[in-house]
Amino acid sequence: MTTLFSSKRERRLWTGVLAVVVTIYSSLGLAAKLVGQINESILAGAFFACFVLVGVMILSQGLRVRPGGIEIGVATGIAVVYMLLGVRMAIPERSHLMEYGILAILVYEAINERVTNGRHLPFPAVCAFIATSLVGVVDESIQVFLPVRVFDWRDIAFNILASLTAVVGMMAIRWAQSLTKRLRQRTWVDTNQLDEPVRD
Repeated sequence: MTTLFSSKRERRLWTGVLAVVVTIYSSLGLAAKLVGQINESILAGAFFACFVLVGVMILSQGLRVRPGGIEIGVATGIAVVYMLLGVRMAIPERSHLMEYGILAILVYEAINERVTNGRHLPFPAVCAFIATSLVGVVDESIQVFLPVRVFDWRDIAFNILASLTAVVGMMAIRWAQSLTKRLRQRTWVDTNQLDEPVRD
């Protein structure tokens, strides 16, 4: 009998996805009130902490072994992109980057875990991006029916941007890992060939 999840890790990741989605949807009525009542400097500090959290998630999920120079360079580039996006966005828009960044990372990792364990799913990164973006579209569509919230196409764009940024960041980390692994294997083979005794 085929189980729903391919591993315990996949089950934990999908549980995390569900928790984030429930948190996003359940806070729809509270978010506007909270933003209005909390001091702006406290909000800025909280969002900075959340940006750090997204960065840590990307690095911890992507870099599971000792990183090489390429991986460190890619990770630094991702951090700079997030910092630039955060500086250019107003505080409400930063929340989209945080929420959907975390969600996209979890979805991406869950799908990759599934594929790694032999379950077929074409274009895992595209699937993760589409799934996360759809959650963002539903999130914004619900706000049509809430008197304290306003539907805004720009918010959908921010949700999609956050999903895309996180998925591309994870893909870049994985690419850097793969490249580093190939370079290390090539170096190991070359070194072993040099150490082999010469035969007549």
